[in-house]
Amino acid sequence: MDDSVYMDEALALAAEAAADGEVPVGCVIVCRDRIVGRGRNRRETAKTALGHAEIEAIADACRNLGGWRLWECTLYVTLEPCPMCAGAIVNARIPKVVYGAADQKAGSCGSVCDLFSMDFNHHPEVISGVREEECAALLRRFFQELRVTLRTRPKWKQPEGR
Repeated sequence: MDDSVYMDEALALAAEAAADGEVPVGCVIVCRDRIVGRGRNRRETAKTALGHAEIEAIADACRNLGGWRLWECTLYVTLEPCPMCAGAIVNARIPKVVYGAADQKAGSCGSVCDLFSMDFNHHPEVISGVREEECAALLRRFFQELRVTLRTRPKWKQPEGR
């Protein structure tokens, strides 16, 4: 199946994340033309730094496939993986990563650094820019709306009891 079809699924998950007030990142993991893992950002709702879409999708795929080695899988994500997620990809032995938008602040597949080119025991193939404009537009729109919301919030809370 075409990479853009699976990126559609990742974009749908990213839109769900945005609707919940999360940074809109979605991820699917595919094994033999079947989605075996799904994830979306949940850092705010789950109150955890580990709530990234890739981490959630990897955990889901491991549960569904019954093991931690995802050596026959491809990971599709709307935003270039960060160092934590790139490390999880290496540890899960995922051979191929397809992402939409580059991340100039934390991207670890070539934008800020390239963890996959380092002397680890596993080096995934990377395909970038799949549905890039749609992925980037979703992120831009989310942050534009967030800036408007933040401008209208009070800068401080009045102490209770006053």
